[in-house]
Amino acid sequence: MSRYFSDASFTFLRGLARHNEKPWFAEHKHEYEEHVRQPFLRLIADLQPDLAQVSAHFRADPRTVGGSLFRIYRDSRFSNDKTPYKTWQGARLFHERRKQVPAPSYYIHLAPGESFVGAGIWHPEPDTQRRIRQFIFDNPGSWKAAAHAPATRRRYAFETSEKLVRAPRGFPADFEFIDDLKHRNWVLWRQLDDTLMTGPRLRQSLAADLAALGPFVDYLCAALDLEF
Repeated sequence: MSRYFSDASFTFLRGLARHNEKPWFAEHKHEYEEHVRQPFLRLIADLQPDLAQVSAHFRADPRTVGGSLFRIYRDSRFSNDKTPYKTWQGARLFHERRKQVPAPSYYIHLAPGESFVGAGIWHPEPDTQRRIRQFIFDNPGSWKAAAHAPATRRRYAFETSEKLVRAPRGFPADFEFIDDLKHRNWVLWRQLDDTLMTGPRLRQSLAADLAALGPFVDYLCAALDLEF
């Protein structure tokens, strides 16, 4: 079994958090390439066969431009935070039609003490939110199986940082999953220990996550008329 990240990966990211400035990054860019970017690209490539077993329509794309790996450079044009770099590294395993229509995705996040894996749809437009809410309301039985199966909820939690205070209009208050209709994002996730991220079983563990989160992603694809 292969190892991807190491203590040096986290050492670099902690250093970047302390010295988030271009001269420091330029001096340490070789560490970023060796311990963060290249291992992550290798992990993405290795996950593609595992992902293909879950869905033929999702991609773990190791291309350096236009692929799954997010750039380390921040877009600070519209932010009060002008630091030039992200202090984490992330990758999105995306639907083949992501550029045509809103689509769910898988996501892997590398950060000291804050690594995680998740899946779902993040920051969808209001029209997409309405479609998902209506689909959950119209198909509650399959939503229960996809999002609330005991094994799923023991392992994964809903991301709840941007929920509505009140239930959206047009849905009865006694609907079984009325709380789920308050979500603005529909994401299930779990934290990954640093020891797992640096250990030999990372790919095997993530492959199990891709499969376990498959029914949830499949449901969101159905809500948006996407193949899974």
